[in-house]
Amino acid sequence: MKFPEDLKYTPDHEWVKVDGNTATVGITDFAQSELGDIVFVEIETEGEELDKEEVFGSVEAVKTVSDLFMPVSGEVLELNPKVEENPEIVNEDPYGDGWLIKIKMSDSSELDDLMDASAYQETVE
Repeated sequence: MKFPEDLKYTPDHEWVKVDGNTATVGITDFAQSELGDIVFVEIETEGEELDKEEVFGSVEAVKTVSDLFMPVSGEVLELNPKVEENPEIVNEDPYGDGWLIKIKMSDSSELDDLMDASAYQETVE
């Protein structure tokens, strides 16, 4: 299982990659493996301002449906079009082509509440 060092992690198994004031968000390798085969990703919050921990969408797997939570407050700028067409890409490449959304952060200090790779790894092992 992978835990890239350059990312931040939430207790809800989302990862965050920060580039200036923009955050790219996806689900972790652990999350996709627990969910199993992902068959549908529903995100209808593009253009919306959401608070930290608000639901921004859901992931449907063969076994279950799981809500997706905002890791930081901000505006949902972009959805990953590849995920809508091929949801299984989240299983295949959760930290690369399987990203879910990009956020314009409204309060970057909220990043301080997220875990680094080693802290997240401890929560799932």
